[in-house]
Amino acid sequence: METIPTWQVLSLAGILGWILFSRLINLTVRIRSLTQPFVTTQVEKYISLVLRVQSRKHPFLDAFFSYLSCIVSVPFYTGFLPLLFWSGHCKLGRQMTLLIAFCDYTGNCIKDIVSAPRPSSPPVRRLAKTEEEKENAMEYGYLLYYIINNFNNTNGFSFKLVVISLMVTLSLLIGIGRIYLGMHSLIDVVFAAVLGTMILVIWLAVHERLDSFITSGKNVTSFWASLAFLLLFAYPTPELPTPSFEFHVAFNGVALGVVTGINRTFSEFHNEHVPKLFGPHLGTTMFLKRIMIGLPIIIAVKFVSKALAKGLLPLICNLMGIPIKSSSYIQPVKGVTVSAVKTQGVGQFSLSSRQAGYVQKIFLSTPEECYDVDTGIRLLQYAGLAWAVVELVPLVFQSMGL
Repeated sequence: METIPTWQVLSLAGILGWILFSRLINLTVRIRSLTQPFVTTQVEKYISLVLRVQSRKHPFLDAFFSYLSCIVSVPFYTGFLPLLFWSGHCKLGRQMTLLIAFCDYTGNCIKDIVSAPRPSSPPVRRLAKTEEEKENAMEYGYLLYYIINNFNNTNGFSFKLVVISLMVTLSLLIGIGRIYLGMHSLIDVVFAAVLGTMILVIWLAVHERLDSFITSGKNVTSFWASLAFLLLFAYPTPELPTPSFEFHVAFNGVALGVVTGINRTFSEFHNEHVPKLFGPHLGTTMFLKRIMIGLPIIIAVKFVSKALAKGLLPLICNLMGIPIKSSSYIQPVKGVTVSAVKTQGVGQFSLSSRQAGYVQKIFLSTPEECYDVDTGIRLLQYAGLAWAVVELVPLVFQSMGL
């Protein structure tokens, strides 16, 4: 039997202790009461700056900044990251995945703790037209993290200087675009830059050790699964409903799937000697074949993972005595006691059990609180998708000679 390293036990115990402590003293509300008034004042103070930026309104700028915001969204990265793995840039792919997941969790946690308002509209004009554009929040900092990964994986000072100059310029444009679109104020952009720099310093100090752990460490899969589970409950409750938690759950699942698959198949598919795009063994034609074969597979795995989770999670929660609710994924199941609940105009229901289990007592704030089963379903479907990207699809490529 594999020995569990002491640091893993201490890490998970520390996170669990933090969850219990923060709920005991209502830490999120305390921090929000201290920070929200100041941030709100700063947002209102710089509305005039937002209006001055928006005074340059032009149809070209409207379209340019709207599309620019989409390339740093969660759906974009979900579609972009598989291409890194399939093109042979495996280390860059896994490090970007974990870095984005870390940034997404940290940034959205802070955003939901403070729960600061966006610039008032009117007078500020909201130029984001689709729901997806409206949901893109603090993700504009991700390009900076891509710069550093690219910087560390390129050779030659001149080339590095060109790459980092282009990417910094793009990041600045994205920050200006968030103000132009009326989605953020100056304090949001400045704070995101400071936070991104701090995360970057931490990342550069630990990324090689983390990569070594994922590729050749002990007890990797079970530790990461436990970590992913605990992070769901460590996330703060926002003042008002936001999509930020859904973004975190998605990337939390992606990180779990990537770590699991890479740890299992590193020597076969993800070492430094695998063929890379434009090399002698992986040309453009073969890469396009990989994309055409790989994308349908990961989409199918995502749907299958979702279907399995929808069928199994409610039953498991019911057996453990955990009442659950679902806003969209689950419909009432025959044979399970269902009581209709309407919350803030959103159709939800809870699956009641005869008594609360120990898990409910630990992770739910009150005995009356229900666990949102949609969270678990979303985690598992994205974990399945990411696992397929790094393990199942490479197996298919191998069998087809790609």
